[in-house]
Amino acid sequence: MAFLKFNKSELVNLEYSLKREIILANKTGAYCNTSIVTCNTRRYHGLLAVPVEQFDGFRHILLSSLDESITLRGKRFNLGIHCYGDIYEPRGHKYIVDFDADPVPAITYKIGEIVFRKEIVLSPDENQLLIKYELLNAPSKVKLELKPFLAFRNFHALTGENGQARTDYKPVANGAAFNMYPGFPDLNLQLSTSASAFKYNPVWYKGITYSDEMRRGYDCREDLWVPGTFETEMKAGDTLVFSATAGEPAVATRLKRKFTATVEKIGPITSFQDQLVRQCNSLIREDGGIKRIVAGYSWLFTGLLRETLQSLAGLTLYGKNSPEEFEVILDNLIQANQERLSRRTTQVEAPLFLAVTLQQYIAYGASDKQVWAKYGPVLKSILESYLPGVRQEVAMQPNGLLWAQKDGVALTWMNAYINGRAVTERAGYQVETNALWYNAIAFALEHERKNTAFYKKWITIKELVEQNYQPMFWNADLGFLADYVDNGGQHMELRPNQLWAVSLDHRCVDDEVVGEVMRVVNAELVTRRGIRTLSPRDIRYKGVYEGSQIQRDEAYQNGCAWPFLLAQYCYASFNMMGKNFIRRAEWLTEGFYEDLSKHGVGCFSELYDGDPPHEPHGAISSAMTTAALLNINWLIEKYREE
Repeated sequence: MAFLKFNKSELVNLEYSLKREIILANKTGAYCNTSIVTCNTRRYHGLLAVPVEQFDGFRHILLSSLDESITLRGKRFNLGIHCYGDIYEPRGHKYIVDFDADPVPAITYKIGEIVFRKEIVLSPDENQLLIKYELLNAPSKVKLELKPFLAFRNFHALTGENGQARTDYKPVANGAAFNMYPGFPDLNLQLSTSASAFKYNPVWYKGITYSDEMRRGYDCREDLWVPGTFETEMKAGDTLVFSATAGEPAVATRLKRKFTATVEKIGPITSFQDQLVRQCNSLIREDGGIKRIVAGYSWLFTGLLRETLQSLAGLTLYGKNSPEEFEVILDNLIQANQERLSRRTTQVEAPLFLAVTLQQYIAYGASDKQVWAKYGPVLKSILESYLPGVRQEVAMQPNGLLWAQKDGVALTWMNAYINGRAVTERAGYQVETNALWYNAIAFALEHERKNTAFYKKWITIKELVEQNYQPMFWNADLGFLADYVDNGGQHMELRPNQLWAVSLDHRCVDDEVVGEVMRVVNAELVTRRGIRTLSPRDIRYKGVYEGSQIQRDEAYQNGCAWPFLLAQYCYASFNMMGKNFIRRAEWLTEGFYEDLSKHGVGCFSELYDGDPPHEPHGAISSAMTTAALLNINWLIEKYREE
């Protein structure tokens, strides 16, 4: 019995099924992403998207979709589905009777007496898509035709009919290879049976429309090239495997065995924890031996500083129990981000998250002495870079606090822009940046010998921050911390950034302040799908992430609920309540498991509406959300054991 499945009435309802997506991703950075009825609704959708080294490693969609047609006694049934404007043609979804999401996506079609099933997998360590077809029942032999739709374009872009496209092909074992433009790898399309033929009949399918892009007001139409069809015959009980590989052709005679072995390695899903761990594997990418974290699928980047530091412990420690992988990814991140860590960045708080990540590693069981010996020099260089005269965008002031300002630039994680204008610029003293600053200083001093020059210098700075942080941000009349302070004074919009001030290992606010902040956050920001980015009482609050690009950007960090913030909320709550918070923490995470059949099927979304019923949005599979849920589960078990 599949852990996640859909029935016929759900699948034939396009308003329902087109909002549900599958995402398969592997170590190479390749992915397969489409709706559960295999109708592409986003420009990012495609059956095989791969990183192309020739184009700076950006992902490019090679195989957009694949239409199956079955012919029985001269009558042809097309199982594909495409959108052209507001028309869907063909409408193969009407034949779907069942969809199972695990262990791999599987779709069952029924056409009279014919029962036909396909299962989709992505090879875990190479750019290869495998689809297994099985004719479960048929009154006699049928002809199966497979029609590939090719794109060969950047996953952010759209393509159209053009004279530069190469429309020839070359034969490969049981199939054909295509390469539409210079710089791309070959796309090899092959079948596991030699009793098949490729019939060359090239044509451009024009005006294919992506409904999600249309709804958002983006460019939404493109032309896709169909080179012909692959044909073979099947009888009841027959199976065959279709392969799409980028680069070298597959060994056609091994395709069935490879499909079976790949599915066996994936294994079944029996719990929500299994689902979280499976997502860990898909969010860690390895290129040329370099492991990095993918911020999210399909369109978020790989190897980002802030997103990696915030999700590293969750994915590698709490999810995979792999300290070795934790250090490998962290080492790669440090090597690739020397400029951002110690000289300049528009993510002024991001380098300071290194201290939090190391604290999580030590709390998980790593030797604090070994951790400090290896990573202490890096953290000390980060701290030194915030002193006056090093960074242009942020620097320590005489009061010990950090002032961040770069005109027109949003210098924190709240970095949405509308027509080049930062929605939440927050120039000045930022509440979370300075909380992270203090935590990093205190962590460093905790592990540094007291007779060193570093200790003597930084203990004075630590004391300055202790003296000035709470007076700078605390507003006793309102009962919470200012989001930021500039030359005009405290900005008292109620946002979640103050959670860092009350949840970190080292904090410089009184217990009374912690209690008051948590009371207000509980009352106005906490939802069952994350923490709102702005109080609903604020005139700028936007509780639904819908509409045009401008409307969505206004809501992005002015009301949307972000699941990753729940981890810091739970840290603060467990610190206050201990094991008495366990049931509340479980209640806060249960809702995400209820949503596994929404948005990205089996995945954990980037953000949610701030308003009920809190629908999911953004990237369908988010590293920070997945890591936060694993982190909370680890906290629950930790306090339950204690």
